[in-house]
Amino acid sequence: MRVIIIGAGVAGLALARGLLNAGHEAEVYEEAPEPRTAGGSVTLWPGSTAILEQLKVDCSGVGRRLETLESWATDGRRLLTLDLTVAERRYGHPVVHVARNELVELLADGVPVTYGARAEHVTPERAEARLSDGRTVRGDVLVGADGRRSVVRAALWGQDAATLSPFVTWQGFTTMPTALTEQRRAVMIAGGAGLCGLIPAGRGRLLWWFDVRSAPGKPFWADDPDIVERLRECFRDWAEPVPGILATLTDIDFFPHHRQPIRDVWGRGPTTLAGDSAHTMPPTMAQGANQALEDAWSLSGSIGDLRAYEKARSKVVRRPARLAGTELTDMQRPFAGLLPDGPMSKVYARLLRRYSNYLLTAP
Repeated sequence: MRVIIIGAGVAGLALARGLLNAGHEAEVYEEAPEPRTAGGSVTLWPGSTAILEQLKVDCSGVGRRLETLESWATDGRRLLTLDLTVAERRYGHPVVHVARNELVELLADGVPVTYGARAEHVTPERAEARLSDGRTVRGDVLVGADGRRSVVRAALWGQDAATLSPFVTWQGFTTMPTALTEQRRAVMIAGGAGLCGLIPAGRGRLLWWFDVRSAPGKPFWADDPDIVERLRECFRDWAEPVPGILATLTDIDFFPHHRQPIRDVWGRGPTTLAGDSAHTMPPTMAQGANQALEDAWSLSGSIGDLRAYEKARSKVVRRPARLAGTELTDMQRPFAGLLPDGPMSKVYARLLRRYSNYLLTAP
């Protein structure tokens, strides 16, 4: 079967690898002139690290295996520690945090991608796309994996139904040595100003991010000329290493949060969607890349029945999307104080299974 994939992000590249491994033809067309490696890093839960193993992607030399996920108060008091090795032992695969550019490079290895080829017009009924270079490509199946501003989704659904939430993320890496940089624990610190996350990403890097309330035209938005000073002012009294990281801020990336209704049916005829094209969600639950990999795994195994793929995935992806859409700046609220760390670690492991078609079908 010949499959045309629009978009060379995590979903499109992973899908192409899965299809090629299964003996299908896969062609990927990407709007950007080169691999899309922008962005910080991603946390890959056990279902995703298992899928990457099936896709013959070796992540052993990149990123950082995580063992705990901690919630702190702003003064540094530890409120909750989730033992991520509980999920690792249960599912046989670890939780790994990896720079997005490293993940994309690993997924792209050996995959035929044509860069600088924007899809300008899509005909879903014929699995056909006209590209910016004048060519028209057609397959037995066409998959839109072209992100939140998907051209394929627009051809299928019309107007974009995603809406802005009242939160945004500013993030980046620091190579400043901290007590967390070489460890295997992720930390979230929550307070009235917002949420700060700190996760080691390997190779001496620590991902930091700040979630704050904002909207177009308001402070903390993309065009805020005083963003660095605003972040320093809001979070300067928080526990270390937050003040030290704030003092080193230079290049920072902006990510608005979007919420998109999850449809039961994503496509039409021989055309479907994968990744953010189908289910953009805020980064609150660290699920974007994971759900993209789940799409790729599910679709590569059921490429002959697109509606069955959509039905199976929409049921599962709706669960993390619903919780992420609550925009909890204090991610400890659903967990801290309810049960001791041990039982809560088991609860979290079960929650991860509910978010994964792979884990739900695994023995």
